[in-house]
Amino acid sequence: MMLKDTRRYLPSIGSFATFEVAARHLSFTIAAKELNVTQAAVSQHVRNLEKALEQPLFVRKHKGLELTNAGTRLLIAVSTGLDCISEAIGDLESTTTDQLVTVSATTGAASYWLRTLVDGFQFIHPEVRFVILASDEDDTLRNFSDVDVSLICGNERCDVGEKLQYLFPEIVRPVCSPGYLERYGPFDDLSVLETANLLHLHEKHWSSDAIGWKPLTWANWFRANGRLYTERPGTLSSNSYPLLIDAAVEGKGLILGWQHIVQQHIDAGSLVVANEASFRVERGNFLKINQDSRKKSQVMLFHDYILKTCEAIELW
Repeated sequence: MMLKDTRRYLPSIGSFATFEVAARHLSFTIAAKELNVTQAAVSQHVRNLEKALEQPLFVRKHKGLELTNAGTRLLIAVSTGLDCISEAIGDLESTTTDQLVTVSATTGAASYWLRTLVDGFQFIHPEVRFVILASDEDDTLRNFSDVDVSLICGNERCDVGEKLQYLFPEIVRPVCSPGYLERYGPFDDLSVLETANLLHLHEKHWSSDAIGWKPLTWANWFRANGRLYTERPGTLSSNSYPLLIDAAVEGKGLILGWQHIVQQHIDAGSLVVANEASFRVERGNFLKINQDSRKKSQVMLFHDYILKTCEAIELW
């Protein structure tokens, strides 16, 4: 008789699984607790299995159980089979789950810095898929169970007990397009810079209640560099930092450029530093890995890639 026909007459898989637990512990009572069923149910499964196989699997003694020769042989076979099933399930999970990495960040960081990181990582590991969740309003994204990796700015708003890895500080400089600098610059003198068309990040970029700190303004930058600045409206103000970057690239004016976000534009030559004076904010950028996600090999590979990339950053 062919093997596939023989399998039709096998007892239920559940009875084999129950037998394996009872045989490991040599106790119906302990097996019942592990399986969260009654002792009578375990005993009934074993009796049905013995009836189907037409031979005893246990020697029932007053002080416990012993396996018969048939029981010992069956335990080895069932254990091997369950191990194979577990290994196959693990392989399936690694194919469907470990290949997906979910990352959260603010909109600006996600649109420029994080996207560049993901592109570089996927060039090395094309099998890995990403979900990028970007928000300037929902600071709780980092706590969602589906989020493996969180890029966070500012440690004063992080919950006690969170394990964070410091990446780099917040540093900003005025940046603009090469054409704008050539037409209206140079801007080495702060009195000249303040008369230029300064594009503003609107106060509704995010609320301090949502993110935990207020966005930087031109007034902050001028004050840090020793000049009192009275804000005057530029031609554009927006709560979308990516929109301001696009406007600066198009030559519409100057923006405050966060190094990790605008660096790719500077490297490409679409933006240039308009004034070398920088403003280093007393907060940093951090990396958080969901504790359960540390078991995923692809998450930890991306974690290592981020750290290695940050080590190579030459700070302004």
